[in-house]
Amino acid sequence: MDRPDRQLLNRRGCWARPAPWRPASWPRARAVGRRRDRRGAAGGGTTAPEPTAFGPVAVGPDDSRYDSLLRGNNFRFVGRPDEIRVVGSTDQVVRAVSDAVCSGRRIAVRSGGHCFENFTADPAVRMLLDLSPMDAVGYDPGRRAFAVQPGATLGHVYRTLYKGWGVTIPAGGCPEVGAGGHFAGGGYGPLSRRYGSVVDHLHAVEVVVVDRDGGVRAVVATREPDDPHRDLWWAHTGGGGGNFGVVTRYWLRAPDADPAADPARLLPPAPRAMLGCLVNWAWDERMTEQAFTTLLRNFGRWHEANSAPGSPYAGLYAILAPTHRSAGSFLLTVQIDADLPNANGLVSDFVAALTAGTGVEPAYQARRTLPWLHPTTWPGANEPGDVVTRRYKLKAGYLRRSLTDTQLAAVHRHLTNRTGGPTGGLLLVGYGCQVDAVPSDATAVAQRDVVMKAVYQTIWAEESDDAANLGWIRAFYRDVYTQTGGVPVPDEVSDGSYINYPDVDLADPVWNTSGVPWHTLYYKDNYPRLQEVKARWDPRGVFRHALAIEPPA
Repeated sequence: MDRPDRQLLNRRGCWARPAPWRPASWPRARAVGRRRDRRGAAGGGTTAPEPTAFGPVAVGPDDSRYDSLLRGNNFRFVGRPDEIRVVGSTDQVVRAVSDAVCSGRRIAVRSGGHCFENFTADPAVRMLLDLSPMDAVGYDPGRRAFAVQPGATLGHVYRTLYKGWGVTIPAGGCPEVGAGGHFAGGGYGPLSRRYGSVVDHLHAVEVVVVDRDGGVRAVVATREPDDPHRDLWWAHTGGGGGNFGVVTRYWLRAPDADPAADPARLLPPAPRAMLGCLVNWAWDERMTEQAFTTLLRNFGRWHEANSAPGSPYAGLYAILAPTHRSAGSFLLTVQIDADLPNANGLVSDFVAALTAGTGVEPAYQARRTLPWLHPTTWPGANEPGDVVTRRYKLKAGYLRRSLTDTQLAAVHRHLTNRTGGPTGGLLLVGYGCQVDAVPSDATAVAQRDVVMKAVYQTIWAEESDDAANLGWIRAFYRDVYTQTGGVPVPDEVSDGSYINYPDVDLADPVWNTSGVPWHTLYYKDNYPRLQEVKARWDPRGVFRHALAIEPPA
């Protein structure tokens, strides 16, 4: 902490002084303005007051801003906390957490608001901590790394790193997602096959934590081997958000970068331009079950053969997105750095391998090269739903190889049945390559030898349609994994799931009959180590949610 009155925070995390507390950054616009006016008048002119630091702002249920600040990205979940605390600095986070601890209120943290479950909208949450104003991105010469605050959206991160230094990180393709939870859960995206996961570039993290006596403080933990706080850094390399404390800053630097080098060499260079390919197939009489399953099998087998570290196809990122037949068609999207050798030929070879033996020609194909920044930061790209249609349920699983024939038949069955709708479907997402170059225990992301991610989703608008959509997606998922108890138990095909795609059904014995606990599906053998970190850094269990890491029994 760098607050001048930090000594007022006692061991219980409460403020010893009864007088109203005012942080150093509390707005004093009137006083500042008057002082500046007097100085300006003496010099023959006036000077406008400088802007003050943001926050903190406390918004209660009677405040006109309350309802607008309440919703996250998934409209299925809307909590009713006593207070939404909007903060703009680490010190303000320390104070907010201290207030929650002292008053015994359950706290939850939101940066971008894109959690798929109700972690921040749980009715038990009484203080919602909004980190969105903490969105600074820049180079920190003291740590020789790039600093990113949790409220920064990925689009903002990409734009700032690119405009300032021509570098980037291999993060997600949804520019409106906040860095806070995305980074803590592992983070991946279109450049991950080439450069690895986001957390492979995580140098340090600042976290506001609560000790056993209720004391609240900010701790910086790094990946340096001699750092006594290194375990806290490790837990944020895939342990998921909301488990150990409140992240207030990340520092990023490539693991093999020379810290003394020019900042423009400390992270991967951003592509100059991206070559994009779009392929569309019609759901008509030609798209038989055999043609459909051949297409999906080819996608899986191609990734089995071309996802080792150093593969010439490491720069190629593809998503095959078969939607329900009622949508009328479905898509394949491919991205590759346009300046890679034979980039266009690599895409052609991939599309040819995908369509081989299907007997069905695409209804539409198009390729276009665009400057890298444009498609990467386009608002709303890859977002589920729209400004109105924001109710959704996603389920997921890692894949070490193609889905089996039995599983592919289940996919076809549910994408052609009468209960599904046009917004339901599956995404098969390319993964692997450089991700696989990192040992499974080097970060909290244990799933390192996988080649794809499978995402099952349905999106709808009205609350009255909740039961039908939830029933369809749950039956779909259970049918695909019926041989392993309805969930992707780690074996030769599957490898559990991704914590940034949280799914509370994995902890529900009604939907998970495998006997394998949810935490094994998400963390595998890394879970006991995460439990030890939890016990050390959150001994009071202040930070918790429906899939929270528990301390050792």
